[in-house]
Amino acid sequence: MEVKEDFELSRVTTLRIGGPCEKIFFPETADEFIELLNGNPDLFVIGSGSNLLISSKGLKGGVVCTKQLKKVSLDGNRIIAECGVPGPFLSQFAAKENLSGFEFFIAFPGSIGGNVYMNASAHNQFTSDCFVSARCYDRETKSIVILNKQDMNFAYKQSVLQTGRYVLIDAVFELEKAAPDKIEELMSRNLTGRKQTQPSMAYPNAGCAFKNPPNDSAGRLLDKAGMKGYDDGNVKVWDTHANFIINKGNATSTDVLELMLKMYNKVKENYNIELAPEVIYAGEMTKREEEICRVLYQKNQK
Repeated sequence: MEVKEDFELSRVTTLRIGGPCEKIFFPETADEFIELLNGNPDLFVIGSGSNLLISSKGLKGGVVCTKQLKKVSLDGNRIIAECGVPGPFLSQFAAKENLSGFEFFIAFPGSIGGNVYMNASAHNQFTSDCFVSARCYDRETKSIVILNKQDMNFAYKQSVLQTGRYVLIDAVFELEKAAPDKIEELMSRNLTGRKQTQPSMAYPNAGCAFKNPPNDSAGRLLDKAGMKGYDDGNVKVWDTHANFIINKGNATSTDVLELMLKMYNKVKENYNIELAPEVIYAGEMTKREEEICRVLYQKNQK
């Protein structure tokens, strides 16, 4: 497998931000991935690098990037996908088999590992809707376990994977047969909606900055608070959707966190609502980043 040292992690994140790691591994098979985790269960795992803000100071230790783990197979109405399979690819794969349930993935930059981790959703479709089971690596017991849907503790933007104990290797989904034109129509509508409101990946971003609060929309609140299009130098809030932060080219992790703090404070001041970050922060923090993360994440970040 490919192994690189002193690797700039900005190369594997959609936000194009991230300092160096000591070593990064690119396993090409699930067995290689499992072997790596057996040797060092504390390796930091990155999929497509979306929904992720890595410190400009970098990460200590080793990193695994799963983007080469792209095996997909079909068993009736069930699809088995490795953690590195891109969401749009899986959406198209399902459509070719006249299977419905993955139409919303067509507009997602994330991979299956990240989509299950976050229980990604859009247009009233959730990753958990079609989820059957996952083969995971248990960091505590250093063994392979099968987690069924009830084991996953799925909720809005939540799953048991966020505890850090389990690492997804591959997952099984059961979809439903549907007319090709209905699937195509839904995929097209999802793509159009994204293009009209959200930035393309030509503008480096990590997806939504904040989760939606109960019965409301983070984007709506941020828009009403005057944050849409707000320019903060190296970073800005997207012009047509106030819940996206764009790296204008030379942004650091501190730049992004400072803007997130302004967005958070604006909504809190105007509506007394404390938005919870959707973007995951990881890496070596500066003192200022520690201060911001204590506010945004309500705890000390590692």
